[in-house]
Amino acid sequence: MALLSPDNSPPVKPTETKTKLTAEMTEGYPFKINEPPTGRPVRIYCDGIYDMFHFGHAKALEQAKKAFPNVHLLVGICSDIETHKRKGKTVMTDVERYESVRHCKWVDEVVEDAPWVITQEFLDEHHIDYVSHDAEPYVSLESGDVYCFVKTQGKFLPTRRTDGISTSDLITRIVRDYDAYLRRNLERGVSAKELNISFIKEQEIKTKKSIEDLRKLFKGAILDQLVFWEGQSQEFIKGFAGMFGAETVVEKFFNRRRLAAEKGERSSGSSEATSSSSSKNASDDES
Repeated sequence: MALLSPDNSPPVKPTETKTKLTAEMTEGYPFKINEPPTGRPVRIYCDGIYDMFHFGHAKALEQAKKAFPNVHLLVGICSDIETHKRKGKTVMTDVERYESVRHCKWVDEVVEDAPWVITQEFLDEHHIDYVSHDAEPYVSLESGDVYCFVKTQGKFLPTRRTDGISTSDLITRIVRDYDAYLRRNLERGVSAKELNISFIKEQEIKTKKSIEDLRKLFKGAILDQLVFWEGQSQEFIKGFAGMFGAETVVEKFFNRRRLAAEKGERSSGSSEATSSSSSKNASDDES
């Protein structure tokens, strides 16, 4: 006999969500993609370096996690030894990269010291149904595409890259503004030794900062003096005009001049705001 719910209504059967491929997932790719298994979580594997883990990485993992209603997402991360040998130095150590990815909410399991090239033994060991990555060929010493093996098996599930963000882009930004970041860290108490710069370089950066500070100081002082002397000159002119009973005429002249100046400043500010908005919109369009 079926048990009733607390309000004596008949029990409701859970709705079954079918696990299957959609046209969007398969359209436009030159390789076949197998239908997913049913009756259990689909085990999807993503791999990579994940240096300076950023939202582009996270969005790729999100796509894999949301490919089907019930997914167990494994993420393989290559060790420092393998990565430095094949791609060069990373910013983060392998342990830091493991932990960064482990804290991403889409990830169910991290595979440490993952292989650079996936083998059948690796797929079998981790019971992997799909390997997920963007579809562009990934060249290595062993192959023109390290994912060719799983593509031929129908076990490759493509994701789409996020434009405008990558680890290389982030490193380029830092290198481009190298002196600014050096100054920032020196001002925060990081030593020249820790930054791996010479005493001469440290003094050069500090000198540039002092010169900029002096420029700002002089500029402010000059503007203050100009305002002061303009006020003084107006008072002198008014006094002189008063000797001939023309102070009212002079006062009106200075008022009109002040109003014109204020109007010009408002117009300039409005133009700058419009220009800034246009630049921002253009930047948004480009991104």
